[in-house]
Amino acid sequence: MKRRRVLAGLAGAAASAAGCGAPGRGGGGRPGDPVVLTLLSHYATDPLKSALQRVVDEWNAAHDRVHVRTTAVRFQDLLTTLMVRQAAGQGADIIHPYSLWAGQLAQAGVVRPAPSGDAARIERGFARPAVRAASVRGRPLGYPTEVQSYALYYNKRLLRAAGLAGPPRTWRELEETAYRTARRDRHGNTLVQGFGLSRTDDSTVVNQTLALLASRGGSFLHPDGTHSALDSPAGRAVFALERRLIDRGASDPGIDLMKAFPAGRVAMAVSGAWWTGSLKQTMGRDYRDVGVAPVPGPAPGNRGTVTTGFLLGVNAKSGHQREAWEFLRWLNDEVVPAGPGAGRAAAVRATRMSVLQMSVGTMTGRTGDMRALLAAGGDQNLGPFVDALDYATPEPNGPRAQKAKALLRKNIEEMWTGRHPPDAAVRNAVRQIDQELSR
Repeated sequence: MKRRRVLAGLAGAAASAAGCGAPGRGGGGRPGDPVVLTLLSHYATDPLKSALQRVVDEWNAAHDRVHVRTTAVRFQDLLTTLMVRQAAGQGADIIHPYSLWAGQLAQAGVVRPAPSGDAARIERGFARPAVRAASVRGRPLGYPTEVQSYALYYNKRLLRAAGLAGPPRTWRELEETAYRTARRDRHGNTLVQGFGLSRTDDSTVVNQTLALLASRGGSFLHPDGTHSALDSPAGRAVFALERRLIDRGASDPGIDLMKAFPAGRVAMAVSGAWWTGSLKQTMGRDYRDVGVAPVPGPAPGNRGTVTTGFLLGVNAKSGHQREAWEFLRWLNDEVVPAGPGAGRAAAVRATRMSVLQMSVGTMTGRTGDMRALLAAGGDQNLGPFVDALDYATPEPNGPRAQKAKALLRKNIEEMWTGRHPPDAAVRNAVRQIDQELSR
């Protein structure tokens, strides 16, 4: 009888929340009343959608008073959805934004720093780059999730066919490998790109370039985030490298990398850890040809790359801060056996979010969890991405970071298409980005 009364109360709370859509609406607002927390993410399709729902179902089954309800939109619509719903007083209690937007969301009052106890857990439990990516002014806004470092994907079969024993370790070797593996037909049509450049969206265009920039010792912005640092020897070298690969026929940005690499028509590309899950699903048995290595640097052993990610935080307007943070701790900080769904890693102890991310071919910023799950039979291609969290540079996330990134993408693509030579494209990017950051 008690259980039925609780469920009836939850149903009423859900109807109330659905009707007004406001965060923190649930029950009558009295202590002990049932609560329905809403969680907005970009996990709109499988396998991410089902993976998140499974852990939410687990929470709901174990908690009578506080239930969680997930909603999702496409990643391309997530920032707009967050801002519009917040302005309308309909923001979700728990939000899962791209960390690039952290400064913008904090400035708009959508999120605020995590409570001190959660901040301490985050700083203690996650790799430093992941914590920095989820922080504004040195204070974490939420738990880092779906952390993405960037590394070099390569096709082992294509490299072997070109007489190469392994992936490049330096920029010079990267160029040599790109030229040796590229192939064209007698009409000049591209059959195999030696090094693929993605034009899918802001993140793929910019982050592959920032990863190469970091490997060369450069950075996108100065430490205070107010000016671009791109006009440097490293910045000019990256732009010149990409242009040279295009001019010499090893790269063709007009070809969709996301289709060409799985089809075995690209020898190398720089991308994030998320791509492993996608490639595995798309390539089937051919995924065994895929290898991952650190982004090459100027000399063997030089290391540098970029890291991005998402964070799970609580809406500043939520009326149920305590319950929302309790759920996030349960999901991101409580260490439990991975369980039967993790296969050979069932006995490994990790957070629920780490198990979730590993199950879909990506990772959290908890390097201890990731290494334990990998050692128990996970995808070894994730190893270089986990290792990169020891040295990766977080993507800048100031209030105008998204617009600065879009400007950088525009100038990179104008350099690719030949509209501007590399040095001019760097100068244009710096001028436009500095103007944007000064607003």
